[in-house]
Amino acid sequence: MSFFKKLSTLTAAVSVAAIMAAGAADAKNFKIAVGDGAGGTQEALGKAFIAALEESTDHTATLFLNGQLGSEQDTVNEAAIGTLDFSILAINNVTPFSPTVGTLTLPYMILSLEDAEKLTQGPVGQELVENTIRDSGVRIIGWAYSGFRVLTNSKHPVKSVADLSDLVIRTPKNEIMIATYQSWGVNPTPMAWSETFAGLQTKVVDGQDNPYITNYAMKFDEVQTYITNLRYLFSIEPLIVSEAVFQGMSADDQAAVLAAGEAATQFSAQYLRDQEATIKATLQERGMEIVDPENNEEEFITLATEAVWPKFYDSVGGIDKVNAALAEIGRDPVK
Repeated sequence: MSFFKKLSTLTAAVSVAAIMAAGAADAKNFKIAVGDGAGGTQEALGKAFIAALEESTDHTATLFLNGQLGSEQDTVNEAAIGTLDFSILAINNVTPFSPTVGTLTLPYMILSLEDAEKLTQGPVGQELVENTIRDSGVRIIGWAYSGFRVLTNSKHPVKSVADLSDLVIRTPKNEIMIATYQSWGVNPTPMAWSETFAGLQTKVVDGQDNPYITNYAMKFDEVQTYITNLRYLFSIEPLIVSEAVFQGMSADDQAAVLAAGEAATQFSAQYLRDQEATIKATLQERGMEIVDPENNEEEFITLATEAVWPKFYDSVGGIDKVNAALAEIGRDPVK
C-alpha cells in the first residue's frame, strides 16, 4: 500500500472515530428526582420515560428515588434555575409555584381516572403547562396517575367527619389541602414528604392521605392500620423538565423528550388500571382495614366544596377557569 493510500485510510479511520467520539460526548445522562420510593407510579412513569427516550435518542436518565435530590418543592426550585434536569412530584407541590394548577386539586374536582386524563391531556392541561413555564421556569411533559388520596390512620376507622375529631393529620404544605381538612373541622399538620414516615412512626401525627400505590411504595402499612376510601383528591404527579435545560436541547431532542413524556403518560394510566386492585389487596393482607365513608361521602363532599372552592377561585384563575374544567369532564358549571 502506498504512503498516500495508507494516509488516506488512516485519515478516514480517525474521522470515523472522531464522529463516534463526538456522538458519545453529546449523549447525556439526565438526573430525574423522584419523591416516592420504588414500586410506585412515580418510579413507573420515570422508567417508561427513560425507555422511550433511549429508544429515540442517544440519551438516557437516572432516577433518584425517595427524595435523594431534595424535597419535591426543592426540586422545582432546582429545575427552575437549571441545576436539575427533571423531577417527578405530586401536583400539590407544583401549585405554590404556579397557582392555576390548583384547579386540578380542588376537592372533588376529579372523580375518576378518565376525568384526570381528559383534564391533563386536553386544552385545560395544555394551558396549565404554559402557565407553569411562565410562572415557575419548568415545563410539564408527562403525567403520572396515582389514584385517589385515601386517608390512613393508626387509631381507629374513619367513616364520618366526626371520626376525624381526635386525629392529628399530616398534609403537604398546600393551602387547598389544608383548607379542605379545615372544612371538616380538622387543623392539619403540614409536614414535608421526607419527614412523613418518621412522623407517623413516632406518633407525631396519626394519619395522612395518599393513593393506595403510594402507601404501598412508602411502606405505610408498617405504621398505619386503617384506610378510608376518600375521593376528595385524585393524585396527579407531573414529570417536569427544567425549561432552561429544555431550551438548551436541539429541536430533535426536544421533540423526543416531549414524545417520551407522552408515551410515559399513556403507560401510567394503564399501570394504575392494572396495579391498583392488586396493591389494595396486598395492603389488606398486610393487616390494613379498609372502610368506606358513610352515605357515599356526602358530608365530606358538601362541606369541602361549599367552603373551599369559592375561597380559591381567584388563585386558580377565576370561576371561568373552574367552569372550563368542569365542562371538559361533562359536569355542570358553578355560579
